[in-house]
Order: sequence, then C-alpha cells, then structure tokens
Amino acid sequence: MNVITTDVAIVGGGPAGLTAAAELASAGDLNVTVLERESAAGGIPRHSDHPGYGMRDMRTFISGPTYARRLVERAVAAGVDIHTRSMVTGWNGDTSLEVTAPEGRRRIDARAVILATGARERPRPARMIPGDRCAGVYTTGHLQNLVHLQHRTVGRRAVVVGAELVSYSAVLTLKHVGCETVLMTTPYPSPESYAVFNVAGRTPLLGAHVATRTRVTRIIGKPTLAAVEVENIDTGQRRIVECDTLVLTGDWIPDHELARSAGLDMDTGTLGPLTDPAMRTSRPGVFAVGNLLHPVDTADIAALDGRHVAGPVRDYLRGSRGPADGVRLRVDAPLRWISPGIICPGDGPPPRHRLLTWTDTLVRVPRVVARQDGRVVGRRTLPWPASPGRVFRVPSSILDGVDPRGGEVTVSLR
Repeated sequence: MNVITTDVAIVGGGPAGLTAAAELASAGDLNVTVLERESAAGGIPRHSDHPGYGMRDMRTFISGPTYARRLVERAVAAGVDIHTRSMVTGWNGDTSLEVTAPEGRRRIDARAVILATGARERPRPARMIPGDRCAGVYTTGHLQNLVHLQHRTVGRRAVVVGAELVSYSAVLTLKHVGCETVLMTTPYPSPESYAVFNVAGRTPLLGAHVATRTRVTRIIGKPTLAAVEVENIDTGQRRIVECDTLVLTGDWIPDHELARSAGLDMDTGTLGPLTDPAMRTSRPGVFAVGNLLHPVDTADIAALDGRHVAGPVRDYLRGSRGPADGVRLRVDAPLRWISPGIICPGDGPPPRHRLLTWTDTLVRVPRVVARQDGRVVGRRTLPWPASPGRVFRVPSSILDGVDPRGGEVTVSLR
C-alpha cells in the first residue's frame, strides 16, 4: 500500500476544509493534504450557480462556482496538496487514514486530522413520505448537480418542500431550467427564510407561493411523478397539486460516518462530533469544522470555521494538548442543539464569538438565559429573531459567568 506522510490531513474539500488548508499552509512550514471524494474540490458551492457567496469571509458577493474556484485557487497558491476522487474509508490509527482512489488504496499518515465532511439533506426514504416510487423526486443537492454540473433538465411544474434559504436556492435552480415552482410547503406558521427572500419569492421574478402549516403526505405517479397530496396540518384538509418535479430541501444531517467510525464522542443534538471552541474532538489530534458540527449554516460561516481552527491545530502540532476537562453545554426546548457543545477553561471564544443554536419555534424577540447549578450565569435579549430553518446565533459572552469547576450549563430561549 502506498503511504503518504503529511503534517495535516483534511477530509473534505469544501469551504471549511479548503480555508483551513490555505490558512495552515500559507506560512510554508507545514505540509497540508486535502482529501476530496468528488472529481473537483469546492464543495456544494460548485453546483449552486447563483450569487450570494463569499460575503463574510471574502467580503464579496459572487456565485457559488466562482466562490468554489477562488477557494481552490487560494489553497493551491498556499501550497496545499489536493487529492480529488479520494474517498476516506477508515482509520489506521489515531491520525492515520485509509483512502481509496482510482489509482488504488493508500494510507495517509498525518500528525493532525481535520474532519470537514459537511452535511447532506435527508432523502425521501429518511423522511418517510408515503406514495408511489417514481422519477422526478430530488434533494436540492441532487437537483443542482444535475442542472449545473451535468447540464440536464427536469420537469415543468415543481413543488418544493421547505421555505428556508436552501429552498430558495432550489427555486432559482428550477427557474434556470424553465421549471415553474407552483408551491412551497412548510410546517411552520411562517416561512423559515429571511424576509427579503420571502418577499422576493412572491414577486414575478420567482413566483413561488408558500403554503404555511402544510406538509406533503403522498407522492402520486408511475413511472414519473404526476402530483403530490398536500395536507393542512391544522385542519387536516388535503388537496392534490399537479407537478412533475418534487424537491426535498433542508432537514439536514451531518456526514458523520467517518467521525462515528473513529469512536469520537458525538453530540446527540447536532449528530456530529462533540467539540469545544478550539474545535477539538475527543480524540487528540483530530479536529472538526463546518457543517459537520452545525448542520447547516452558510458556506462562508463554514469557511470561517476553517480559518478559526488553524490556530488550535498549530498549537497542537507545537505540543499543546489543551485542557483535559470542560463544561458541557445543553439546551432546553424549543432549542434543539448548540455548538460548540463544550467550553473549556483557558480556551478563547468560538468562531466569530458566537454560539450556534437551532430553534423549532419562531421567537421574534428572543431572551436567552444560561443557567449553571441552579443559578443564572448569563442573560441576553437579542435584536434578531430565532427562526426555524436557519441557525440562531448567540453571543458567546453569555457564558462569561460560567464556573469552570461547576456542573453543566443549560441555555434556554424565552
């Protein structure tokens, strides 16, 4: 078996992985290897051909493919070794990876590993939508891969399940190939996306009607999709909507198989590896970043995770192992999860000084409270809403009063 030795191996060539690689390699003192299973690096932005990328990390407003290309160019210019069509299939030690590529099997022996495997949308079987098994049902990622990379078309009338940011990305992709979005469904009382997208969706530009408090209860058609049955959750009333394309958006799950096979401590909320603000996992020398930790946030936030982790990885390679213990963070409903899931004494703040959370209920004026051992250690009223379908950001300063020797901290939303 061919063996490659490197300082840092990064699994995943999306925004988080490529940004981490460029940061670590830029000084010229580290060998950095990126392992990407696709035929080209760049991640999901490669096949998301609409503007809106790069605002936070590159201070620009560009299309997904352009953003992906710039990420790759920066990494290559820094001296990063990018291996495409390279699937990491397992571990050969704490920081040693088994890889399968068209050229054969190889082993990557690294001093540190960064997991940047991202997240994916749950397909139809995982959502348990009954009905006929037929062609014409996609996730957003599948749709955009077909349209923007394979240059294929879809149907003429579409129903989109979801009304969050990625849902409007799907609507734009459908419009690109002349497919009209006749309906968007969401179980929530209001669309999950930002108001500007909701307003734009109702204009002739997109023409997408959002049916709130609804869900798709049956898929109809053989061998191709002909219609879906849509139910009003509050009244139980059902109707048939004719369509030849159904796009299932959102409902994210991290690509966590490699993290699980390593035996890392996992977060039962995010379903990704449990990390601290330095993005250390429970295995020394293994770090995790991006949407593997908080499924799912925007590409530029994932990239800033990659920028943030470079410092802790360098510290580790210099001999720092970080604190042995930390304080566990938990959440109360309607919050579903929080990232990072541990805070450690002596660590700095998480990326952008923000705790990332997810809410199942819309709270327009959220009051966030942190409690430890029965006492309030932090309280903030925030000027931005907590909305389902997108990450809710909480200033990490709410944890400044936490006792590092105390018990678990619970963050709640009122």
